[in-house]
Amino acid sequence: MQLWKGRFQKALSKTTNDFNSSISFDSRMYKEDIEGSIAHATMLGKCGIIKEEEAEDIVKGLKGIEKDIENGDLKIDMECEDIHTFVEGELTKRLGDNGKRLHTARSRNDQVALDIKLYLKKEAVNLKEMLGKLVEVLCNKAEEYSDTVMPGYTHLQRAQPITFGHHLLAYAEMFLRDISRIDDCRKRMDEMPLGSCALAGTTYPIDRNMTASLLDFERVTNNSLDGVSDRDHCMELASALSIVMVHLSRFSEEIIMWCSWEFKFVELDDAFSTGSSIMPQKKNPDIAELVRGKSGRVFGDTMTLLTVMKGIPLAYNKDMQEDKEAIFDAVDTVKMCLTAFTPMIETMKVLPDNMRKAAAGGFINATDCADYLTKKGVPFRDAYKATGELVAVCIEKGTTLEELPLEEYRKICDVFDEGVYQAITLEKCANDRKVLGGPNSGNVKAQAQRIKKLLEKN
Repeated sequence: MQLWKGRFQKALSKTTNDFNSSISFDSRMYKEDIEGSIAHATMLGKCGIIKEEEAEDIVKGLKGIEKDIENGDLKIDMECEDIHTFVEGELTKRLGDNGKRLHTARSRNDQVALDIKLYLKKEAVNLKEMLGKLVEVLCNKAEEYSDTVMPGYTHLQRAQPITFGHHLLAYAEMFLRDISRIDDCRKRMDEMPLGSCALAGTTYPIDRNMTASLLDFERVTNNSLDGVSDRDHCMELASALSIVMVHLSRFSEEIIMWCSWEFKFVELDDAFSTGSSIMPQKKNPDIAELVRGKSGRVFGDTMTLLTVMKGIPLAYNKDMQEDKEAIFDAVDTVKMCLTAFTPMIETMKVLPDNMRKAAAGGFINATDCADYLTKKGVPFRDAYKATGELVAVCIEKGTTLEELPLEEYRKICDVFDEGVYQAITLEKCANDRKVLGGPNSGNVKAQAQRIKKLLEKN
C-alpha cells in the first residue's frame, strides 16, 4: 500500500520499493505513531473537523492495533513502505471509511517529525537515568576510597598524589555534564510539529495547542517549514551522545591500563572479563575495550546526520529518512555500553596497596617538598631548583625523598629540618590540598554528596 499512489499509473518496482522503504527501522516507533494519531484524531473530533463519534471510533481502533501488536496478535507487515502506512492501512481495514479520515489535516512530513520527537524525548529520559546510575556508582566508590592514595598523572607520567575517590569524581563531573547536555537537548526538542502538514500548514481549523497538550509537549513549532524540516534534535542528541562516548572511552582506556600487570590498580569481576583461547593466564578487559571501540560508531552516526542535513533546501526531502538509522544506532549503542559499563565499575576490585606503592615511586611529592621550603621563606623558583637537585640525588642513589637522609637535604639547602619528612608524606600531600575541588578526603566525600543531591533533583 502506498498512500501516494493516486497520481501514478504504473506500480512501483520491487527494487524501488525496497530502496524507498523505511519500515525495517522506523517500525520501532509504532507506539509513538499510534500515540500521535490518537491525539490528532481526538483534536479533529473536538474541533468539529470530523464527527466526535468518528474520532472515538478511530481512537478505539488505534488502541486495538497497539494492543494487538503488543501481545503478538498483529505482526507489522515489512512489505509496507513505513510504519505510518502500516498503521493507517490496518486502521482502514478495521474501520473502513472512518480509518481514512485519520489523515485529515496531516502529512507524513509532520507525522514523522512528530514520531521521532516523541521517541527521542522518551529515550532522552532513559539515557539520563542510565547516566545517573553510573554517576551514583562513581560517587559511592569515591566515598569508599576517599583516603586511597594514588598517583595523579600528566603526560601519563606520575605527577602529584591524589586519591582514587578524587579520580573517580572527575568522571562523575563529566557524566553530570552529559546529563545536562541531554536535558538541554530534550528541552529544545519539546516543540510539537504536527499541524505543519507537508510544509505550509492547513486550511482546516485545527487546534495545534490542544494536540501539543495531549502529547505533553511544552509548545508548538512556530514555522511550518521549520516544523517539517528540522532535525536539529537528532543532530544535537547525537552530538551529546558522542561526548558521552568520549568520556566512556577515556575511562575505558584507564580501566584497561589499571587492569594490566604494569599498573594492577584494579581487578575486574569475572562476570565482566573474558579469557584467551590459547593463553590460560589471561583475563582481558573486553567490556572496556568494546566501549572504547564503539565510540567510533556514535561519532560516525553524528557525522552521518550532519552530512545528510548540510545541503538540504527547505522543506522536507527524502534524504531526511536517513536520520533514523543514525540516531537510533547512536542511542542504542550508548545504552548498550552503559548497561555493561556501570556494573563493571560497580563490581571491580580496587587494589589500594598497589596504588600506594606506585605513588611512592615517582617523586610525586616533589612539589610539596618545594612548597615546604617556600613556606619557610625560600622564593618558589629557588625552592623548585633545590627540589629538582634533590630528585637528581635520589635517582643517583636509588632512593626516594622520604628515605633520603636529612644531611643530603641540607647539603642542597640548609633551611631543611626534620619537618620535611612529615610535609612530604603522600597522605599529607593529598589531604593538605583542601582547596575546593582538591583531593582532600573531606572534599571528596562532600563532593560525592553534592553530586548525589544533584541527581535527586534531576
